[in-house]
Amino acid sequence: MTLKEAYLLEMSPLRIGTRGSRLALWQANFVADLLRPLAAPRAVEIIEIQTAGDQARDQPLTEIAGDGVFTKEVERAVLAGKADVAVHSLKDLPTLAVEGLVLAAVPPRGPVHDVLVSREHRSFDDLPPGATIATSSPRRRAQVLYRRPDLHVVPIRGNVETRLKKLTEENLDALILAKAGLERLGLGRDFFIETLDWMLPAVGQGALGLESRTDDETTRELLQKLEDRPTRLAVDAERAFLQALGGGCSVPIGVITRIDGKTLHLRGVVSSPGGGLHLESAAAADLAENEILGNAVAQELLDKGARQLLTSG
Repeated sequence: MTLKEAYLLEMSPLRIGTRGSRLALWQANFVADLLRPLAAPRAVEIIEIQTAGDQARDQPLTEIAGDGVFTKEVERAVLAGKADVAVHSLKDLPTLAVEGLVLAAVPPRGPVHDVLVSREHRSFDDLPPGATIATSSPRRRAQVLYRRPDLHVVPIRGNVETRLKKLTEENLDALILAKAGLERLGLGRDFFIETLDWMLPAVGQGALGLESRTDDETTRELLQKLEDRPTRLAVDAERAFLQALGGGCSVPIGVITRIDGKTLHLRGVVSSPGGGLHLESAAAADLAENEILGNAVAQELLDKGARQLLTSG
């Protein structure tokens, strides 16, 4: 790099592309705050980008074509040079890499589990038969019905604040949300909240994924300073698990990882959409074999009959 090029780079802002929801902006600003001392004297800016998932707010996610409904437009902005970094909720990011982009860093993970949120009921077990629970996730719906087939599960869309508002306005008994989102936004204080330890979360839940262009070495090196190695090893195992199953965000697949010293533990589940069938497998391996572990647990589930569940609709 010439002195002139280095000067121009120093003068140009580092642009972070993100969705415009309150949670997405929290995540982008969190990353921006981490990058500012590392990027100085360059300024760090936030660029809001509307995605297909944001545009079709009243349409179930399962009816919006393809994976990446919350990530594609942000990725396109980075590829087009309109942004330098894409900040995603990692659970929204498809496992297949986009040509020209790299998952440059995964910062330390937030809370992994889902939570039950209710105005009147202190816990999942306290819900009366026939109680109405709202969730936008086929994974959550399947695991709820497997555990409590007597409950009524209905779809819900909107950001976290909108869903909490609907909990009251639509007279719902409970919602299921990601714990990380509630904590990051400081919401839910007026409700009963129970962490659902038995519910296996989505792949990458609670983690952020930072993408940059493959040929942008300067930004890649900067982002790699935010990399948290234990989180990266865990989420790479989870993403390998999902990719081996051939599933996406519209399929009832859950997974959880735990690191114990140099050992990585992974437990995965595939359910039928209505929760009637529920297949689980678990294994452990050395941290260096994280992706092999994810593939192995996925293959065990496929051997148990998961393929039929994944293609049954």
